[in-house]
Amino acid sequence: MLYLVATPIGNLGDITLRALDTLRAVDLVISEDTRKTGMLLKHFDIKKPQLSYHEYNEHKVLPKLIERLENGENIALVTNAGSPSVSDPGFLLARAVIEHGIQLTSIPGPTAVISALILSGLPAHSFTFRGFAPRKTVARRRFMALDAESPHTLIFYESPYRLQDFLADALFVYGDRNACVANDLTKMFETLYHDSLSNLVETFKTEKTRGEYTVVIAGKDSRQQEDKQTEA
Repeated sequence: MLYLVATPIGNLGDITLRALDTLRAVDLVISEDTRKTGMLLKHFDIKKPQLSYHEYNEHKVLPKLIERLENGENIALVTNAGSPSVSDPGFLLARAVIEHGIQLTSIPGPTAVISALILSGLPAHSFTFRGFAPRKTVARRRFMALDAESPHTLIFYESPYRLQDFLADALFVYGDRNACVANDLTKMFETLYHDSLSNLVETFKTEKTRGEYTVVIAGKDSRQQEDKQTEA
């Protein structure tokens, strides 16, 4: 069986008992970065063989993994943080496992998408997760424009190196909507910035950026959505 195991996004205390039991029981742990996963396993005194599995080698490694699973091995897939397949490797393997009639299951746990959404103060009953936007301005604005008319709360991941440009493009495409920028969720220095996009653009002209960022932006006519959620 294949186990898709969610791991902490910052605070090791967020790992679940079920995740630990699974990692102790499987025959092999495949991971995006064996060094980072090695530190996680060592912290919980788990000794398991590891195999590197990331976006640059997943096509090459995939047939070997399918063969091992068909031979009866139990394998756990983890990424650097959060849930496999969510802006991380996992989709191709899960699809291949299904196509080969092999059992799979998920071991749920932390994910920055949901943490940022519920902390944003924006409507959470309906949302669209967009992952990482393209790096270049023209492509990024085109990517954002696909949801310009959407009433759903929008969620993006962004690196500290492109956050300021991302926010400026969001303001250009969406107008001055309410938003939340979440930094280093679950970690000691977790920080939340709740403001309009225009004010956030100004804030991050001088704010030092480091760590991981999740950006939550109100959908179009979000006030009407908030009223509907309140009535419900």
